[in-house]
Amino acid sequence: MEDGFVFCHDVSPLVNALGCPYVPNDWRLFIDSSKQSLKCVLLHNGNKFSSIPIGYSVSLKERYDNMKIVLHKINYNQHNWVICGDLKIICILLGQQSGYTKYPCFLCLWDSRVKSEHYSRQSWPARTNLNVGDKNIIHEPLVDPLKILLPPLHIKLGLMKQFVRALDKEGNCFKYITEKFYYLSDEKRKAGIFDGPQIRQLVRDDNFSNFMICKEKCAWNAFANVMKYFLGNTKSPNYKILVNELIESYKNLGCNMSVKVHFLHSHIDYFPENLGAVSEEQGERFHQDIKTMETRYQGRWDVHMMANYCWCLKRECIDVIHARMSKKRKFTPDSD
Repeated sequence: MEDGFVFCHDVSPLVNALGCPYVPNDWRLFIDSSKQSLKCVLLHNGNKFSSIPIGYSVSLKERYDNMKIVLHKINYNQHNWVICGDLKIICILLGQQSGYTKYPCFLCLWDSRVKSEHYSRQSWPARTNLNVGDKNIIHEPLVDPLKILLPPLHIKLGLMKQFVRALDKEGNCFKYITEKFYYLSDEKRKAGIFDGPQIRQLVRDDNFSNFMICKEKCAWNAFANVMKYFLGNTKSPNYKILVNELIESYKNLGCNMSVKVHFLHSHIDYFPENLGAVSEEQGERFHQDIKTMETRYQGRWDVHMMANYCWCLKRECIDVIHARMSKKRKFTPDSD
């Protein structure tokens, strides 16, 4: 522990101690923060094993200088994991200016200001460099852009946000959402800020589409199809057709094209084969797992808490017979 940052500088022995042979290419690095802390977590590609925390701090915030320290402490250059996280983290790691910028895409020179061309133009000049001072680059990149994974969960949340924002706020569809999620603030509902479980509630709600007009129903069905057959564990052979239908229906509904929608529109081939296997969603679940440990330690969040968490990953009694099989990912083999 140094300067309020708990970290593991030698990852291989840690993973081996948990009962798993360490191969760097089998893991991805998830970096994110909650209200309490900044976390660096190793996620298994394929999500077969539990998440392994390798960095934790309650004092460091999501800033460029802090990310530089974090990557150095965990010896990132030695492992060169692929990285997943939200777009804010990706911007910081690549030295991009945050906020509503003219060139927010790290793959091409998509102009966020030219809204008249967003749906009519699919191909944009490739971004050939990340030089400081050029096209909203304000710092030297900390990682190779090719090591960045586009975040399917946050793209899903972004699609939902644009759909809700385009709805008639006096229409039946938005009124239904208001009644269903009455406990959310009016500002959140109008801004389209929903989490994954809330979106899944609407997708499973057969009654929801009955309150939509035609173009709303087309956009919603297209979103549900992309969510199920592209942004999850299943990748349909006709996924490009499904994505094109989504883009067209969003255009007809009057949705703005955010950078998350742009990734689907212009960089569909950049996405990996199985998005569910490398999603940042498992890392978001880690926030919930560690929350119990944070409550138990009552603010004394240090190396002892992280050691305790790792011990909980290791301590699995395989001889105990349970009424139901646990779905929790672990490192010890299941009993026969």
